[in-house]
Amino acid sequence: MRVAIAHEWLTTLGGSERVVETLLEEYPDAPVFTAFLSDRNLPDSVRSWDVRTSFVQKLPFLHRVSQKYIPLFPLAFESFDFTGYDVVITSSSACAKGVLTGPETLNICYCYTPLRYAWQPYLDRRLAHANPLVKAGNDLVVHYLRLWDRLASDRVDHFIGISNHVAARIAKFYRREAAVIYPPVDVERYPVVKCARDYFLVVSRLVPYKRVDLAVSAFTQLGLPLKVVGEGPERARLEQMAGPNIEFLGFVPEADLPGLISACQALVFPGEEDFGIVPVEAMAAGRPVIGLGRGGLLESAVDGGTSVMFPEPTVDALIDAISRFRPADYDPAKLSRHASKFSKERFRKEFSRFVDEKLAEAALSAAGKNSRRSKRK
Repeated sequence: MRVAIAHEWLTTLGGSERVVETLLEEYPDAPVFTAFLSDRNLPDSVRSWDVRTSFVQKLPFLHRVSQKYIPLFPLAFESFDFTGYDVVITSSSACAKGVLTGPETLNICYCYTPLRYAWQPYLDRRLAHANPLVKAGNDLVVHYLRLWDRLASDRVDHFIGISNHVAARIAKFYRREAAVIYPPVDVERYPVVKCARDYFLVVSRLVPYKRVDLAVSAFTQLGLPLKVVGEGPERARLEQMAGPNIEFLGFVPEADLPGLISACQALVFPGEEDFGIVPVEAMAAGRPVIGLGRGGLLESAVDGGTSVMFPEPTVDALIDAISRFRPADYDPAKLSRHASKFSKERFRKEFSRFVDEKLAEAALSAAGKNSRRSKRK
């Protein structure tokens, strides 16, 4: 069986890249097709992958203005040649699912979310006060991407959502059913430490929809120590609104994250996520989660069992959740056992079983069609 993987872009080893890494453990000979690669923040292990980039890789000033080139990404993925492959696994939150394949090749899309720029543009609050001409131009691009994305969804033979939350979005926007396989979490990387320190922790990209501003505002009011791990365009604004009890650590190497997570009082998870790998990592380390009770967190955590959830994305609701948090209510060993349900081994078994089943169904369908043609002759 010849397998290829298509992934949006490779710039950092985040949650979706961890999925690709795990898929390569199951399909080690698969090449990875991607719009572009920037290895400045990638570990050495990625350099061993058979990565094949598109024409986007050669565009000027790519690493400074890559977001400006997003309208070209559909063409980038349509330009790849997948002749001779039995399966293309499209690891997609944007355009990767839109690859062109022949009838002999299955496109199995592992979908993190339907294209967010197209279907949820209101999440980007940066445009709220933009110049009217800039906003109008952006609206035209979003409209084009929405039309292309809906068309591209028809090229997918089988969708897999990373959560029921995402599967519902696939049904809404694409009118397609999706299986659900939760993403892999390397739970064994996170040691359980019985005695935590006094700080709370946020681990997130600092972009508007992650709602890190809620955590910064709440902890500034409470005066409790909060460490913020991550980089992004929101960092300067967040630092301006933060009190002296908030510490911004910026980019933290992967090797240092388990120790930070294992030693915190609790992980603070203030945004609505499609799944949310970081809360599972925290629970694997025996640390509870204080999070917004929406989206994927409802599927990975248990309110009152492994987490304290708050119902609305407001500072007051988060402060109320923090006031209800009691560290003694949580058994680190139980939290770790709960997180083990999302292991890499479980993902590999479920995913490979799905691929094998769909290949068998396709072969059976092809055999049936050939048989009917023979009878007509």
